[in-house]
Amino acid sequence: MPRPSAVVFAAALAVAAVAAGCSGPAPADLFLVQRTGSITGARLTLRISDDGGAYCNSSPKRRDITSAQLIEARALRTALDGEQDKHVGLAQRNLRLAPGAITTLSYRVRSEGGTVVFSDTSAHQPQAFYRLAKLTRDVAQGACGLAR
Repeated sequence: MPRPSAVVFAAALAVAAVAAGCSGPAPADLFLVQRTGSITGARLTLRISDDGGAYCNSSPKRRDITSAQLIEARALRTALDGEQDKHVGLAQRNLRLAPGAITTLSYRVRSEGGTVVFSDTSAHQPQAFYRLAKLTRDVAQGACGLAR
């Protein structure tokens, strides 16, 4: 018969092994924003994940975004990818808007549904593009700690 301490040790080892393997799959990405522009600090690669994480530029470090930013990111992903069986999203249409005459910032946003491209001066932007630009700036300045 095994000693009680051996049984406790074996049980603890089994629990540790299960806990180590139960981290689950990585959270899904909501979208990836690539921002470029003609001003200092314009270049940014921002990936936002469904668990409230942001990954800024080439850093593998996860940074937390606010609950309000996560809610907005999820709403924007719905605008990009559409709702199941309800409407086609902007990314599914691969919407690409030409920049205006004088452009400061340009965006390329990739989601599961496809890719959209627009600039701050693109004509006829859907409201979602303005919201994407604002969220990108807010997360860049907040969670990423960047100037813009």
